[in-house]
Formats: sequence, C-alpha cells, structure tokens
Amino acid sequence: IIVSVVQWVASKDMQESGLYALQALALGIIFIYLILVAQFRSFTLPITIMMSLPLIFIGVFVALWLTGNTLNMFSIIGIVMLMGLSAKNGILLVDFINHARLNVGMDRLEAIIEAGKVRLRPIVMTSLAMIFGMLPLALGNGEGSETRQAMAYAIIGGLITSTMLTLIVVPIVYVYLDNIRGWIHKTLKRLNHHDGGENPSAS
Repeated sequence: IIVSVVQWVASKDMQESGLYALQALALGIIFIYLILVAQFRSFTLPITIMMSLPLIFIGVFVALWLTGNTLNMFSIIGIVMLMGLSAKNGILLVDFINHARLNVGMDRLEAIIEAGKVRLRPIVMTSLAMIFGMLPLALGNGEGSETRQAMAYAIIGGLITSTMLTLIVVPIVYVYLDNIRGWIHKTLKRLNHHDGGENPSAS
C-alpha cells in the first residue's frame, strides 16, 4: 500500500509538472508573437515567421520514437527551448526579404531567392552548433542520463527538421500572406476611391 501511494504521488507530481511545462509552452508562443508584432509592426509577418514552430514537432516526435523515449517533462522543456531557435531561422529569412524589397528595390521572388542564398549559411551553422552541443547530453551514460536524453533527442530532432523545412515553408507562407495583404490593400484603396468619388457628386 505504501509503495502504491508513493507511486501515485509521484505520478501526480509528474502530471502537474507536465501541465506547467505545457502552460510555459503556450505562454512562450504568445510572447514570441507579441514581440514579433512590435518588431515588424505587422500582425501577419509574425504568422509567417511562426509557421516554422510546428515544424519542430515533426523532428521531436520522430527522434523520440526512434530512440524509444516518450514525451515527458524534459522533452517538453526541450520543445520550449526549440521555439526560440526555430523562430530565429524565420526571422533571418523574413527580415532579409523585407530589407531587400524596401531598401534595395528587389521584387518579391528575387528577394526570396537572395534571402535563401545569403541566410542559408548562418541558419545551418547555428543549428549545427546547437546539435553538436546536445550530442554529449544525448550520448551520455552517467547517473540520471535517461531523463536528460529525452530533452537532448527532442532538441536535435526538432532542429534538424526545422532547419530543413523552414527554408521551404516560410518563403511559401510569405508569398501567400503577401498576396493576401496586397489584395486587402487594393480592396481598401478601391473602396476609399469609390467613396471619395461619390461624395463630391452627392454634394
């Protein structure tokens, strides 16, 4: 009975810790969006950048499955760390695209291609540095290494898929949202012009 009570308390504590980690994950996503809105002064560009966040879950789940680990509190902590690393890749791409279009005068497609060429090296280098930094933690066999390995595998898998897919997904989402922004601006301009043309005649 005592053993069962201890196991129940331990499982309850783990569930509460996992719940707190999920809450931290949700708050992290909200704060990232608010910071990006303030930085880019746009409500749609942060959505483009944050499309890189779901890509980390592909690598996380695959890495945990291949290594026989589960989604626990430590792997969720790794996901929270991955959010900032993954958003960084999107920021590098979108910031260069906007700079090339506004300050250099490139068209959209040319700016996207140039951003992929220029930003590829820093994105890959920072991701590789983090991956190799996690390898000792993932391959360690010391005391308590089983719990820390889940976090390391989650970070490594998430970084691999995020780095590869961000270079494809973020530019595609940027194009679609830019088309939507252009359509909205044209529609509002047409409506304003229509209203401005009717007012003088009505008066």
